[in-house]
Amino acid sequence: MKTKKIVVLTGAGMSAESGFSTFRDSGGLWEKYPVEQVATPEGWNDNADLVTDFYNGLRKQLADAQPNEGHRLLAKLEEYYDVVVVTQNVDNLHERAGSSRVIHLHGELTKVTSSRDPENPEFVRTLGENETLVPHGAKASDGSLLRPYIVWFGEAVPKMEEAVEEARNADIFIVIGTSLNVYPAAGLINYVPRTAPIYVIDPKTVKISNSPRIRFLETTATKGMQLVFDELTR
Repeated sequence: MKTKKIVVLTGAGMSAESGFSTFRDSGGLWEKYPVEQVATPEGWNDNADLVTDFYNGLRKQLADAQPNEGHRLLAKLEEYYDVVVVTQNVDNLHERAGSSRVIHLHGELTKVTSSRDPENPEFVRTLGENETLVPHGAKASDGSLLRPYIVWFGEAVPKMEEAVEEARNADIFIVIGTSLNVYPAAGLINYVPRTAPIYVIDPKTVKISNSPRIRFLETTATKGMQLVFDELTR
């Protein structure tokens, strides 16, 4: 018998309980800088050192953050289902909790790349476990400045096609900690087969069209995931 596939879309609310302010979320370092300065190609071109310092600060925060119970329950679901996590978050908390298949739509904080050719796998480098600081002026192997491996505002989302393909094959779809306002990620729900049940976990009301197959759980990622986990593993 074929193992059912669960596709999970996670956003800022997934990492909030771990004390980490994620990309496109407010709080922490994000409140100190305008988004235009630290999360756009123009900001990078204007002041690469400032942008480098900002992401160094985020990496330091991430080193102190720990996966929460919601992350761990998602990883544990792999004992029962074929699970793919599609995340809007740039942290590595899903991986640290044990999730084996994670698609990062907005990039990864623990990686750096060429500023000339950012999506070329030849130039993408994973930083060491204790390597949170990238020095000013550090170069990629193609001689260009090393930039964070992050999808900034105004840039294409290269992993979107892969995420759409996973959503199309979902038997169950779970949305955690995202308002479904940030596109193109928010559009993933439109690719989910009509036969697949959808769970939406978020403390705030998520504005999407109501449907008998959508179950809204207006609670935190951890509490919501516990309810869904218990239901799906009965």
